[in-house]
Amino acid sequence: MPIRAFLFDFDGLILDTETASRAGWAWLYREHGFELPEEKWATLIGTIGAPWEPMRHLQELVGSQLDADALNERRRAHELSLLETEELRPGILEYIEEANARGLKTAIVSSSSNRWIDMHLSRLEHAHRWDAIVAANHDVARAKPRPDLYLEACELIGVSPAEAIAFEDSPNGVRAARAAGIFCVAIPNDVTRDLGLEEADLVLDSLADLPPAELLGRFA
Repeated sequence: MPIRAFLFDFDGLILDTETASRAGWAWLYREHGFELPEEKWATLIGTIGAPWEPMRHLQELVGSQLDADALNERRRAHELSLLETEELRPGILEYIEEANARGLKTAIVSSSSNRWIDMHLSRLEHAHRWDAIVAANHDVARAKPRPDLYLEACELIGVSPAEAIAFEDSPNGVRAARAAGIFCVAIPNDVTRDLGLEEADLVLDSLADLPPAELLGRFA
């Protein structure tokens, strides 16, 4: 069956927000004399509503009440300062341009919010018109690793899961795509490189390593 759509995760895939997010929390933990537990942090990547919550954990370590709102505001400001120079990850633009040239549908499928995604796309001044942007928007019941967001995206753009390729960077994202019945290409970033992405159909060090025409040729 020919491929008719490319479905892209956002955080860590289109833009490496994952490194800045982890750095922001690590900075906050060190400010209080502690180290961010990497194995716990890994459970948060690519999803929302995970059982472990870093602010609650930090408060337990400190042993007293923290002003969570004030600390989160400072942490977010630090995180955004790190993101100011981030650009599209390697290969993303080539895949978008190939989709345009071939008339393929494109969508962003993310456990984040539309507000977060739109803010970064606006900063990047990326003029590509997405056929759909499907975000969890704080709805834990729809977030990855559940397949809901991917199935919604397929329905919105009028393709079947078998006619799409998903591009992901985290185990939660890979599981969501595979649960939806979508061929999944995993491209880890520095944060997700050691988390194990073997559930994906294909794992690449960089999307730039595989020309989009070559990937599509596998489905011809």
